[in-house]
Amino acid sequence: MNNKSDGISRRTFIFGISAAAGGLVLTGLPSLAESTGVAQLPLLKSVPGSGVGIWVVIDGEATTIRVARSEMGQGNFTALPMLVAEELDCDWSHVTAEYVSPEANLAHGHAWGDMMTASSASIRMSHLYLRKAGAQARQMLVEEAAARWRVSALECTTRDSAVTHATSGRSLSYGELAEKAARRPVPQEVTLKNPDLWRLIGKPVKRLDLPDKVLAKPIFATDVRLPGMLYATVTACPTLGGRLKDFDASKTLIMPGVRHVVPVGDTAVAIVADSWWQARHALDTLEVRWDAGASAALSNESIREIFLKGLDDPHPAVAQKIGNVDEVLASAFNVIHADYEVPYLAHTTMEPQTCTAHVTPDFAEVWAPTQSGDGTLQAVAHTLKMDPSRIKVHKCHLGGGFGRRGVSQDWAQQAVLIARAVGKPVKMLWTREEDVRHDYYRPMSIARHVAGFDRNGKLLAWKVRVSCTSILANLVPSRLRHGQDFDMMGAFLPGDMNYHVPNFEVGYAMRQLPIPVGFWRGVNHSQNGFFRESFVDEMAIASGRDPYAFRRELLAHSPRSLAVIDEVATRAQWGHTKAGTYQGMALVECYDSVCAHVVDLSIDDEGQVKVHRVVCALDCGYVVNPSIVKKQLQGAVAYALSAVLWGQITIKNGEVQQSNFHDYQALRISEMPVVETYLIPSGNKYIDRWGGVGEPGTPPVAPAVVNAIFAATGKRIRLLPLAGQKLL
Repeated sequence: MNNKSDGISRRTFIFGISAAAGGLVLTGLPSLAESTGVAQLPLLKSVPGSGVGIWVVIDGEATTIRVARSEMGQGNFTALPMLVAEELDCDWSHVTAEYVSPEANLAHGHAWGDMMTASSASIRMSHLYLRKAGAQARQMLVEEAAARWRVSALECTTRDSAVTHATSGRSLSYGELAEKAARRPVPQEVTLKNPDLWRLIGKPVKRLDLPDKVLAKPIFATDVRLPGMLYATVTACPTLGGRLKDFDASKTLIMPGVRHVVPVGDTAVAIVADSWWQARHALDTLEVRWDAGASAALSNESIREIFLKGLDDPHPAVAQKIGNVDEVLASAFNVIHADYEVPYLAHTTMEPQTCTAHVTPDFAEVWAPTQSGDGTLQAVAHTLKMDPSRIKVHKCHLGGGFGRRGVSQDWAQQAVLIARAVGKPVKMLWTREEDVRHDYYRPMSIARHVAGFDRNGKLLAWKVRVSCTSILANLVPSRLRHGQDFDMMGAFLPGDMNYHVPNFEVGYAMRQLPIPVGFWRGVNHSQNGFFRESFVDEMAIASGRDPYAFRRELLAHSPRSLAVIDEVATRAQWGHTKAGTYQGMALVECYDSVCAHVVDLSIDDEGQVKVHRVVCALDCGYVVNPSIVKKQLQGAVAYALSAVLWGQITIKNGEVQQSNFHDYQALRISEMPVVETYLIPSGNKYIDRWGGVGEPGTPPVAPAVVNAIFAATGKRIRLLPLAGQKLL
């Protein structure tokens, strides 16, 4: 291994390989950034052939832990290394993190596993192999030290990046052991620590990515700067799904700094200039003719009618059926009905869609704010019709994701098409208007509830119908089952709903439209959680019960959910608020976690809502870093509350009517409520439970707010957002 060329010092080793063991150095494609000395995120230095022990690099006192998933503000760049470091017993004060490159993962048979960062999967789906990787590396270090001292490995202990033999008092640092330890066989079976012995997991350690963010280092895709780089912005058909006919660029090409005006497939046009502001200014001069397509006939009213008819579909996809709902409802003493509706929602990530690309006939290099490094690589390969081995993807930190930068890779595809057309490195950055008007929206959705009670107010039966466009059919049709998207019934599925109802049925009417829909924070639980928990309050009132007491009865057979609802009620002092303040409650189970909120709000004489406090209780099993978890819950409240109060994408003649934050409003700092968070870590040595955190905090917000509004006014809110509705 050539240490001078690859930057690995003599004490830097990748566990599981060494020069003698046939370690490889990634040479592959020429990197424009590397060849010009431009600063960038750390890249993978070398890889093993075994696919085991590939997460740890030790160089003297320093330990680098690799991260395969993406950092978009949720704390992965810290929490995932904590899992490895706990079992490795390294000194956390000398730990850094770096991304695994997608091309290395592809070249070595996906040795680093799934790179998708979505569905709160990062910790809950990778904790086991990451902890095992740390334990394997620790065992190799211990065995090397024991061999040198000619003692049993069982007599050695580890702590703070050192191996110690207690009897003799001898000690060796990991840096001293790394070279020969890396050449030892990788142990296939290792014993993980008992949770009682954890010293790092469960502690609120400082985030590894914060110093770079505070110092404004170039870690985001928007920060990328390359020699000779041009800047681009795009415009697509105002009608969703429309196509490009032709354009007249004569006025645009004479604008200052404009170099190129190029079609981007048959869906958009890009203006390429010396600066982004020049490209943006020139956009106003471009004359384009579009083919509006089928969406031109669609508006909110016509879409609503399609979904309403879907609720009467006699043959919906039924995901859960208990008892005989129709028979029981027909004979019930009291039957209540309610329809609920939510609008399309945009993601509005802090960083609008962006990507930098350099494409030549022989290779492509991309700097991407991606939730799926593998997905970006494959999307670029498909778009350019280029072998994936000729593509390098530099993963950047994301300025927000929320599902927008995962499966949907339109931003990466556009960037490489533009770069190929002009033959130079190009940073493409959408305007905020383009970002709002050409999103993959959370679906507009309608739900119908019917519930029946006996004469004593006992709930006998509950029937749910949901009608909307399928996300999977739009983005991942391979995940459909028998042509149906059962995920669209999230929050009503087995394991998603722990309320015990003797007769229950949920069905979904899939109605596909040419409106792009995609994954939004909380995914289908965000809208279905609103539908479910708002109607649970309605059922409580119909049965003559307090909403909290009613939930406790339905959760009698679900101790985990019962513990969470009890915790949030106790912490919020349910039923004991000061005059003029009212409370609402909601509980949602998703991503192997249970989350409950209680909202305290008031309504002024003009009917304006003020949310004062949100109390959150979360059981996500083991808590890796409580500080990160609490911040995730705070962020979830802010994101969801924006949607509850104002969030709405409206369609007229196939065109999105909103364009920026003046008409698609986000919560301001002055409007942010106090958020109290209480964690119930149910994972223990008897229950190995690892749940999600990023998604579960969003769904309970909307129903908790509208339930509090009912407590204040006696008025049921079944349509979101609250903006424009009369509450008094």
